[in-house]
Amino acid sequence: MWEAPTAQWLDGDRLHLQHGPIDLVLRAWGAASALREAYDAAVARFQTVLPELTGELAELRKPMSARPQVATPVAQRMVTACRPHTGVFLTPMAAVAGAVADEILWVMTEAAPLDRAFVNNGGDIAVHLTEGERLEIALAADFSRGPVPALNGRLTLGHGDGVGGLATSGAQGRSFSLGIADSVTVLARDAASADAAATLVANAVDLDHPAIGRQPAAALDPDSDLGDLPVTVSVGELTRDEIAAALEAGRQRADQFRKRGLIRDAALALRGEVVTLGPFTRMRELRP
Repeated sequence: MWEAPTAQWLDGDRLHLQHGPIDLVLRAWGAASALREAYDAAVARFQTVLPELTGELAELRKPMSARPQVATPVAQRMVTACRPHTGVFLTPMAAVAGAVADEILWVMTEAAPLDRAFVNNGGDIAVHLTEGERLEIALAADFSRGPVPALNGRLTLGHGDGVGGLATSGAQGRSFSLGIADSVTVLARDAASADAAATLVANAVDLDHPAIGRQPAAALDPDSDLGDLPVTVSVGELTRDEIAAALEAGRQRADQFRKRGLIRDAALALRGEVVTLGPFTRMRELRP
């Protein structure tokens, strides 16, 4: 089993919470008394998040078409975020990182009035902004120069944007992807919704091409919720036209999600090329 959850301060103003595979960095702004209450609430709630998820893992690994039945709050957030996407293969695990971030942010804002706050779960970020508040987030999505993403953009969010979360997915990320995108960053009403949508948009950035290597997910990780689906393990040389075609396939899926009200914006990156949606032109700051 996992060791006990840990909590420690980073640089005096950011709180780091870690338990097994869950690694959060969070920060809040507001009155000193409100901050104490919010951070205490985050630490208390974090103690039970991983045990709850572990207890419902069998249901959370089922495809949405099987209608997973869950009872705990984070698991319910995951299922809710994935429910609009029942027409494609997707399990609630696609939204796990964002859902955890949303849950911790929720308990913080319920515990005390905060001016602004964020919970960052490995790049999937839940955001709280009151009127007049803004938050600047650094984005690292450029893999054109190596396996470590370079910082190539800054995103400023305001209260009026209607964005409560953002998430990034892709073949270069922590999780398996069916597509070839280096990264897909999505803005949505909450982090769980952004997480699920980013997964599917990243899957859509794809080509049928001999330079793309794939293996069954289960061959790489027997516990993967993707089973025998072929996930991307390598991407060879692609022409500019091929890169553009793959990005366009992903852009079309992202645009469908935006028109349905599921996301606010998206930025798709592959081999140094970036495609974005409107109306949030600020996402163009991702361009190299």
